[in-house]
Amino acid sequence: MSTTDTDVGGAFTLSDDELDPYITHAGTRQWLTGPGLPSGGALLGFGALREHGLRRLADLAGDAERLAEELRDQLVIGALRSLDRDLESIVLDGTTGEVSTTDVHRNPALMDLSPLAPSLEALLRFAAATEELTASRGRFGTSGQFGPKAVTEASDRLSTVFGAAAAADVPPYWRMAALIRPLARIAGPGDGLVLDLSKRLLDEEFGAGGIMRFEDVDFPSALVHEPTRRFLRETGLPEDGLLFQLDTEVPLPALSEYYADERPGDFTADELPAAAHRLIRLGHLLEDTSLVVDGTTGAVLAWSEPDLTLRPLNADISTLAFTLWLLHREKTLDAIHGLSDAYGQLAATMTQTLAVIDPVACDPTPLLDGDDGWRYWPEIFEDQAGGTLYAWAPART
Repeated sequence: MSTTDTDVGGAFTLSDDELDPYITHAGTRQWLTGPGLPSGGALLGFGALREHGLRRLADLAGDAERLAEELRDQLVIGALRSLDRDLESIVLDGTTGEVSTTDVHRNPALMDLSPLAPSLEALLRFAAATEELTASRGRFGTSGQFGPKAVTEASDRLSTVFGAAAAADVPPYWRMAALIRPLARIAGPGDGLVLDLSKRLLDEEFGAGGIMRFEDVDFPSALVHEPTRRFLRETGLPEDGLLFQLDTEVPLPALSEYYADERPGDFTADELPAAAHRLIRLGHLLEDTSLVVDGTTGAVLAWSEPDLTLRPLNADISTLAFTLWLLHREKTLDAIHGLSDAYGQLAATMTQTLAVIDPVACDPTPLLDGDDGWRYWPEIFEDQAGGTLYAWAPART
């Protein structure tokens, strides 16, 4: 295999001999021997092609005889990426040049194709536009534009890019990119918090009657982080955040006080986090997982009873509220557009969108004593059996 640039951000190519006999589509041959494929990218990875060359699905499937005839000669050229790992495989039709995705680890008899792009050129153009939006550069580089109007404009601009090259419907992965990813522009930087998330935004999404706002008398003395106090007073949190149940019994207790008053004898002081006296319990994610905010730093954490582990949940109270808003928005969009028909791709899109706003929520790097890197939001998004992202999915308790 020949390479034109081995650096990240460069491109690598294949020779004519390496394309034979698999690829006969003229435009695809010209692209692979000319501009080539990027060496690195946030959404698309072509490491397998670079390392192993062209391989047919029939050569990779464990029981190739059970593959549908039209799948056997599809060529595996890469994978969709989500943060630090590969998702579905990207496959190429050597005759038509069309690009699709499939799960090569699935039962061969159940494997199918999901359209991704009409050509390699369109695929790379779609990915480049999406990455420009994520990084706020290029056609999406205008700074200082946040709010509903900015979200709509970014969504329309992405949709135009995708629609211009798609002969029929825009493939699901890019349709959800145009609908979900621009939501990261709903709010600008906050004062002392990551986001300046407006009271009106939550009121419109959850209903004014569904938002709980606190008074100073509700805050324990351990909650000294003023930006968090201000957010809880002025903006508030949804009482029922689908995956988060706010504790409306006020005043808010420190975690140590909660167990001493509500569940005496369940845990010893040694079993609770060392900072339990300054961890303010806001409610619960699951019945056995408390959501707490560090009264000194404003960090939002999850305390799991089964494994006695404190883990990062969100950077602060504003990104927690954004996460709940994002999930609520996604369910509304799913009801209209059926995004969850491609559930794995939707989960990856949700995680990547959240990571733009709040890397802490998605980064598995251990940050606390005993932290194993498990992160609640990405895991819950990906739990298709639990149905978190389905429009009809009930809230967990």
